[in-house]
Amino acid sequence: MLKTAKMLLVSTTATVFTLSSATAEELTWRNDIEPMIAANCVVCHGADKPTYREWRLLSDEERARVGPRMDTYDHFMSYVIWPATGAMQRRLDDGTNRGGEPGNMFVYLGKTDEERAENLKMLSDWLGAWNLNRWTARDDVPGISKEQLEAISAKF
Repeated sequence: MLKTAKMLLVSTTATVFTLSSATAEELTWRNDIEPMIAANCVVCHGADKPTYREWRLLSDEERARVGPRMDTYDHFMSYVIWPATGAMQRRLDDGTNRGGEPGNMFVYLGKTDEERAENLKMLSDWLGAWNLNRWTARDDVPGISKEQLEAISAKF
């Protein structure tokens, strides 16, 4: 019985140490974000989809049927920084920053509420800042500031 308890303690300690080390690791596009995007987004936003600039040239009807490409770091970040500043955050927000209304793509962050919440947290932690602001002001929302842009970390 004592031997079993010691083995359980060693096993639990090793597990806690492993989890602590894993959570302490820095999130990166290659190791963390890209696999999540591949699992949840590339069906509509993969390599065969138009770039942001190509997508903007489509009619409203065509844009409603096809999503823009977001399968690479550069394509993804064009919806965070520029030219579609804050679009990623507006679309994926859970409603916390949008007056309770989730973005139209939040539902695709996972199959369950728990998975969506985990993926949203991972994205937010990876970005280092969660801004809904566009490049320039629109209505009562100011354009993104230099400080807000500098707060985005998003390691490759």
